[in-house]
Amino acid sequence: QVQLVESGGGLVQAGGSLRLSCAASGRTFSSYFMGWFRQAPGKEREFVASVNKRGDNTNYADSVKGRFTISRDNAKNTVYLQMNSLKPDDTAVYHCAAGLSLYRSAWASSPGAYEYWGQGTRVTVSS
Repeated sequence: QVQLVESGGGLVQAGGSLRLSCAASGRTFSSYFMGWFRQAPGKEREFVASVNKRGDNTNYADSVKGRFTISRDNAKNTVYLQMNSLKPDDTAVYHCAAGLSLYRSAWASSPGAYEYWGQGTRVTVSS
């Protein structure tokens, strides 16, 4: 089992940046591929980005491509989401998630690919 704790959310103006972190504890972090999802008020949870177990293969939702970067540091048991050029539409609770199966980018865009989830960190982007 793995426990995930997100941090780094907050209030930022449009055009600004934030870096989210997700610290993992429990089983070997490098055994998991990782993803970030977000859920805005009144909307369903949506995929943001994923990264494979080694950190050399990533995938992004079209809505964040070119603005967000996912990365991981297996030595620190942490996955990051660097968010630049933030827009009010990026306002949501951001959750990290961990999956054990073989990483495939299409599969990793689905919430069903993940066994473990963090509680989330809130990001609010003001216009």
